[in-house]
Amino acid sequence: MNAAIYQVQTHDRSTYFVKLKHGYDNDINATILELLHGGGVQQIIPPIKTIHGRPILRIGNFCLIIYPFIEGVNGFSHKLTDNQWITLGKILRQVHDFDVPSSLLKHIRQETYSSKWRQAVRLLYAHIQSEPPSTDAITLKFLNFMKEHRPVIQRLVDRAEQLCCNIKEQPTKFVLCHSDIHGGNVLIRESSAIYIVDWDEPIMAPKERDLMFIGGGIANVWNDPQEEAFFYKGYGSTDINISILAYYRHERIVEDIAEYGQALLLTKPNVHRNRSEMYKEFVSMFDPRGVVDIAFKTDIADPT
Repeated sequence: MNAAIYQVQTHDRSTYFVKLKHGYDNDINATILELLHGGGVQQIIPPIKTIHGRPILRIGNFCLIIYPFIEGVNGFSHKLTDNQWITLGKILRQVHDFDVPSSLLKHIRQETYSSKWRQAVRLLYAHIQSEPPSTDAITLKFLNFMKEHRPVIQRLVDRAEQLCCNIKEQPTKFVLCHSDIHGGNVLIRESSAIYIVDWDEPIMAPKERDLMFIGGGIANVWNDPQEEAFFYKGYGSTDINISILAYYRHERIVEDIAEYGQALLLTKPNVHRNRSEMYKEFVSMFDPRGVVDIAFKTDIADPT
């Protein structure tokens, strides 16, 4: 919500992908991309450096980042082939196995299992109880949905809290994670080549931080067990901690509920465009085989 993206064409008809972000952004993400690319992870797109050798141009309170423009579709609108799933598995394994230089570790976010989003959802309900009747149709729909689905949402928040308390006590290896590797961040070219894009929030965390998206059902795609099998054919053998996987699937939904709620309820109706589309995206999380359904089933699969 703090970024805008553009396709830009220069006088010589070269085309670029431009991201304009509001707020401070350091160079660490671009440095990580360069290191990964130099280390053999070819399915990422490093930014183009400025004439001063920096990957980011700061303009007042904004950051400008420029990439080569690559024509393609994303994994939300186009199903990955079996071979593309295998390739995605290989890419993500390379990322997770990447040995981050010690000089960079202190600059990369570290997983803290923050309660920020759980608290935000609780505050949403406190706001809903004190909120006077609204005349905005989308706001009314959202309020009614939140009230009707309060038991389910409360279960998500409470279970995320319980799982968090459990896994914080476990010794867990942290690896470099993309942190948002859903279908929308996989770019597919006409040539069938794929790229992982949007490296804005890398984090050192358990590998399940990324693996929770595989079979997790974000946007009601990537919920086919056969696709998951091909992914792990590429990723290779690994032990998955089901409790951590369940935590991340619960926590991601809680975060989305908080962000949709803040956008649809706590901001003026004219601030965000396509509010109707945002509401549809929010409601779709509760569809059969959607993220909520999958998160609960993941938790049931925990032998503990």
